[in-house]
Amino acid sequence: MSKRTHGTTPEVASIAAEALRHLEWLRDSGVAEIPLAAARPRRPRATARPAQGGAPSLSSQATAAAPIGTAAGAGARTPAVSYSLADKGCGSEPLLAIRREIGECTRCKLAPGRTKLVFGVGSPEAGLMFVGEGPGADEDAQGEPFVGKAGKLLTKMIEAMGFRRDEVYIANVVKCRPPGNRDPEPDEIESCEPFLKAQIAALRPSVIVALGRFAVQTLLRDGTPISRLRGKWREYEGVRLMPTFHPAYLLRNPPEKKKAWDDLQLVMKEFGKPVPEKR
Repeated sequence: MSKRTHGTTPEVASIAAEALRHLEWLRDSGVAEIPLAAARPRRPRATARPAQGGAPSLSSQATAAAPIGTAAGAGARTPAVSYSLADKGCGSEPLLAIRREIGECTRCKLAPGRTKLVFGVGSPEAGLMFVGEGPGADEDAQGEPFVGKAGKLLTKMIEAMGFRRDEVYIANVVKCRPPGNRDPEPDEIESCEPFLKAQIAALRPSVIVALGRFAVQTLLRDGTPISRLRGKWREYEGVRLMPTFHPAYLLRNPPEKKKAWDDLQLVMKEFGKPVPEKR
């Protein structure tokens, strides 16, 4: 008879760690009680409306994204690299097609300074999408968005909302790290945003959460301060968009977590998630 191991299995330890992160975020956000409620069926995802005149093809988006002063498509990518459905953020044929179209991109001046292009990560069936401004040092090294300290906080936020990180999709306005973590510049956005729009069209999410001043103001073409934009429903590419603070800002300003949690609860309601009571 084989002996049963009584130690904590890796799976149980992982579940416990996830639960602890969830509770820590709720505590920091001022939640005193968590309602006991049966899981409700997920609300069907809204159909993203195509832009007027129909969504542009990837080839036309790539042509529009050609760098200033360069002939369309010239020097834009290196086709020798192979991509697959197993690559980060490429879990469906439409997403994989976008990744192949981007290639090892040289469309803007960010390309020479990057370590890895950060395409995105998450479920190709995601009803919820998060969009930040651009990769930082950790993301540039690993080729995945939101993996540093701010990424760990974002994971807590996602889990507190009742999702797993691998159930949502995470991307950025630009896919290469700006030097010194500066804001992306207009020509860099012009080169990269068509591919973000293509990702949104491929995913067809119900809701986009835009993270931080730059991402919110860029997507909405609205220079209003994030403190006034947050918590109010807007729209981008035919999809409902909720602006909120960037996790990095919340790490620097912990009291603002309560406001971010208020914003996320509005998103939770869209998906029929139970909302904990405030203190």
